[in-house]
Amino acid sequence: MNLFKLSWKYLTFRPLSTGLNVVLLALGLAIITVLLLIQDQFEKKMNQDAAGVDLVVGAKGSPLQLILSGVYHIDYPTGNIPMDEAQKLSRNRLVKNIIPMALGDNYKGYRIVGTNHDYPALYDATLKRGRLWEKPFEVVLGAEVAMKTGFQIGGEFVGSHGITEGSHEHDANNFKVVGVLERKGNVLDRLVLTSVESIWYTHEEEEEASDSIANHEEQHDIDTHGPVATKGFPKVAESRELTTLLIQYRNPMAAIQLPRLINSGTSMQAASPSFEMSRLFELLGVGISLLQGLAVAIIGISGLGIFIALYNSLKERKYDLAVLRAIGASKRQLLLLIFLEGAMLTFMGAILGILLGHTFLSVIISQNEQGVMASLQAWVFLRQELWIVVFALGVGIVASVIPAFAAYQTSIAKQLTKA
Repeated sequence: MNLFKLSWKYLTFRPLSTGLNVVLLALGLAIITVLLLIQDQFEKKMNQDAAGVDLVVGAKGSPLQLILSGVYHIDYPTGNIPMDEAQKLSRNRLVKNIIPMALGDNYKGYRIVGTNHDYPALYDATLKRGRLWEKPFEVVLGAEVAMKTGFQIGGEFVGSHGITEGSHEHDANNFKVVGVLERKGNVLDRLVLTSVESIWYTHEEEEEASDSIANHEEQHDIDTHGPVATKGFPKVAESRELTTLLIQYRNPMAAIQLPRLINSGTSMQAASPSFEMSRLFELLGVGISLLQGLAVAIIGISGLGIFIALYNSLKERKYDLAVLRAIGASKRQLLLLIFLEGAMLTFMGAILGILLGHTFLSVIISQNEQGVMASLQAWVFLRQELWIVVFALGVGIVASVIPAFAAYQTSIAKQLTKA
């Protein structure tokens, strides 16, 4: 007697009831799958992008906004900071390295970041083609930017003001592509990198910008290799401004002293990526817990539906079960038959739920072509998803306990006599 085949026949005999229970269970498991995928990849990518950055310094405002804009490039900057204060900070004995950043422009939604060569080095970036920028208005594209825009070495484009697509274009100067980075799966993939001076000159008046380029190329070596070049700052007038500073500590004592020194003794603000992201994950954890609770409730309702379906089906099949006993089936085989039905129902729901979860995430990613969500991968299967299948089978077994024992106690004589 093939119990698997017999169980399948019983399930397909009532396709609507079976389908409803499978879909209901799949929806609950799909929610859990999506949350599992987002939580795993999101935390890994956020930690990866913040690796090597001990402190972020910028204009006073929201510390979390400062971290999101300066490290992850997914929020608006809090403002600009004076160059003289930034240079003074770079000479502090507690600072090992400092990376200046000038933000405020984009190309088709991809942010243009003015910085120095220490920034790609921070992420161990390697060039796929070309070289790093050396002159103003030379840019290096992240892998995703190069793929989406189709730019090759030598290509030119005009940047737009602001951090969203469709803003006012700075058409006085064109950016020229001189390099493309290898894909690293981090924030660099979504950025356009250039020199700090490029951002400054872009925001000057149109006529001033034209003069600046001609004069600046002659003075480039002085600008980029001045007295404080070891700290990554070009030698320029103190009236200039920067947006963000990424700092690496020289020693553990800096973690205690430097943030307090900056926040209380300057017009700038210091924020720790690790601390702010811990707070963010705490806040997100509340929402994730609520969604997980909703998913568990849906799965619970699905389990109840499976129990009711099996129990009602059992009432209608008592004669069939008695016949099976009469032709030689044991009580244990009838017990196993009902458990198999519950397990097959939930196994189908688990597989469908996992596929639905990956599909939902794929749709979410396709609707967010930029930012952190765009860097997630929908069709990466995690080891934890195996526990979803185990959990679903557990639900099926629990839902089958009462119907299975009812089948176990089926009386051959009583049922055949009724017929």
